[in-house]
Amino acid sequence: MIGFFIHLLPLLLMLCAGPARAQIYTYIDSQGNRVFTDQHRAGAKPVPLPPVNRLSPTPAAPQPSPATPKKPKAQPIFHYQMVRILVPDPDATIRSTEGNLIVSVTSEPGLMPGHAYRLLLDGKPTAAPGPSPVFALSNIDRGSHQLAVEILDEQGRIAERTANQPFHMVRISLAQKRQANPCQLADYGQRPECPLADKPEEESSSILPFL
Repeated sequence: MIGFFIHLLPLLLMLCAGPARAQIYTYIDSQGNRVFTDQHRAGAKPVPLPPVNRLSPTPAAPQPSPATPKKPKAQPIFHYQMVRILVPDPDATIRSTEGNLIVSVTSEPGLMPGHAYRLLLDGKPTAAPGPSPVFALSNIDRGSHQLAVEILDEQGRIAERTANQPFHMVRISLAQKRQANPCQLADYGQRPECPLADKPEEESSSILPFL
């Protein structure tokens, strides 16, 4: 009978380990052998089973998220003690037939490496920023205008900006110049307002040359 019980141990272990954990019964058959079964019958007694130790699945450790690259910190803007327009003077009147103007600027301290000047005429850039403090403008319309200068750093940020400075462009026509300063014979071909085509013919002498 002991041998029969040993053969039934695997069945008992399987039944205990099963997910439903069925009830086990035991009884003595007609030949005196102890029988274990999961089917209930008259005279069978339930077998007390030990509690089942169930291990809950270990949660997977969270995977570290990829490190987000840190953005480089923006460098503070360098500020100048002073920036101003040297030429022309504020509220200056410029007389130019072609509407030309030379603008000169300065700063304290001098322009830092990587920085650039940008000249604004009536709020609009006149050219790409550059290191030169001198700007040559041409064909400016007659009337009043505003000049301003910006200093841009190496990141294109405005480090400094002057206030708007007015000037007045007076474009004198050639006829007005000729009227203000009449042409002399020697001026024709020399002054733009005195072209050779307008030079009057020289009066011929009425005295015949002496033969």
